[in-house]
Amino acid sequence: MLKITTYKNEKVTFFDKGKGKVVVLLHGFLGSHKIWEQTTNELSKSYRVIAIDLPGHGDTECVGYAHSMDLMAKCVKAVLDSLRLKKYVIIGHSMGGYVGLAFADLYPDHLNGLCLYHSSGLSDSEEKKKDRLRAIAAVKANRGIYTKTTIKNLFATKNLKYLKEEIVFATTIAKGTSKKGIIAALLGMKDRPRRDIILSLVKYPIMMVIGEQDNVLPYEQLLEQSNLIKNKSVLYLEHDGHMGFLESPRESNKALRKFLAKCY
Repeated sequence: MLKITTYKNEKVTFFDKGKGKVVVLLHGFLGSHKIWEQTTNELSKSYRVIAIDLPGHGDTECVGYAHSMDLMAKCVKAVLDSLRLKKYVIIGHSMGGYVGLAFADLYPDHLNGLCLYHSSGLSDSEEKKKDRLRAIAAVKANRGIYTKTTIKNLFATKNLKYLKEEIVFATTIAKGTSKKGIIAALLGMKDRPRRDIILSLVKYPIMMVIGEQDNVLPYEQLLEQSNLIKNKSVLYLEHDGHMGFLESPRESNKALRKFLAKCY
């Protein structure tokens, strides 16, 4: 069921399905709760799944010129507080993983587990920060071309010819993201702090999903980060890029179920 609450007097939209222990799904950049459709349908058979449209994405309004990861984490907390939920597992894809780490930093006592789904605890390099600024210029010049190109790059290059429906699906969702929302997210990601230390400090289970063909985050860097985790699970997808839940949904959902059983 689609529900609405507010954060900073703006509308926040989220999807609430299933019963039981709570799993929170946070989409990545240019996504929305809809990108998790297959994951939500599978996990809601056993869990209560809350899939949130982060600020400036989906049907959630922008709440400022720049959306820091901390601001997005506070928005997520507002949603969960509105439902009177105290404990949950967060699964964050890419930018959603950055938000998940910010949440872990701000509200450590509320997590039973955290999954970084093609995501990293590191901050942007200086070169990456320049890329973000170039991306903002590209969005201002032609948002449509930027979103289409960006989504294609999230899939493993060799999967592009096999996953045309999935690419259209993700691109359609991306096209619904406003210019203002895209820029706010790019600025927030550019200035996010390094948080990989959290991986080595917490006791609850942490899972990392890593794509060997990821064009966005080098798999070697993510494998290195996974070594910091005390109670870890790793799903290594050798044929996939940055969209494992769409590139290998069965394998991904099976691994998530195993991880959630560990958390609960």
